[in-house]
Amino acid sequence: MFRHQGKRRTFKNNLRIAIVLSFVAGIVNLAGFLAIHQLTTNVTGHFALFINDILEFEFSNGLAYFLYILSFLLGSFTSSLLIEWTMRTKKLNIFILPTLLESAILLLVVILTDLSTLQSPNTIACLLLFAMGVQNSFVTKISNAVVRTTHLTGLFTDLGIELSQLFFLKKETNGKSIISTIKLRIYIITFFFLGGIFGGFLYMKIQLNVLIIAALILLTGLIYDDMRHRFLLAKRKYRHKKMA
Repeated sequence: MFRHQGKRRTFKNNLRIAIVLSFVAGIVNLAGFLAIHQLTTNVTGHFALFINDILEFEFSNGLAYFLYILSFLLGSFTSSLLIEWTMRTKKLNIFILPTLLESAILLLVVILTDLSTLQSPNTIACLLLFAMGVQNSFVTKISNAVVRTTHLTGLFTDLGIELSQLFFLKKETNGKSIISTIKLRIYIITFFFLGGIFGGFLYMKIQLNVLIIAALILLTGLIYDDMRHRFLLAKRKYRHKKMA
């Protein structure tokens, strides 16, 4: 799920990571919105509000939205930097560090909020947007831009295009490929929605502590992926020994 990259990835690889990460993004999006009334998985709306505040000379408010945008950008930059560094050192699975970083930030928000040392909604928003920038960057790199999980605008655009292509399939066209892509996008949208429902319901019970669950889902996916990889390696070695 986390190991194969680019063209080496299968539909199942992309489907697994899409389900996990879109569910996490749905949790973060709803938890952030209910807690601080801000969208915390994308910056499209924040960019419009930033421009509006600048035009109305509300520079203090505009600065907050600028920091939101910058946080998402910085998260993406940091994630990509960690991936490139790990690729060169070749010591770890290149997606371990970004996943651990995202999990750590989600847990940090919970810890700081519980300790009552984080009173500023803007700080919470910046931390969550940074985490989502990290996630969006590494899932884009791992899937060669096939999977995007933190916002739905592009997904619905692509889905609309691909649904229209179903009406004009030629005999030589690979219809299975288009259907697989449509299926993948529907899964992402569905699990983003389910993550939002799940996060919203739990937020009513435990508030921002729901982010603990989001972090645990990420870590569980990482551990599962590592154990599965070790199992397949051991199985391969056993077969080689048996054949020898």
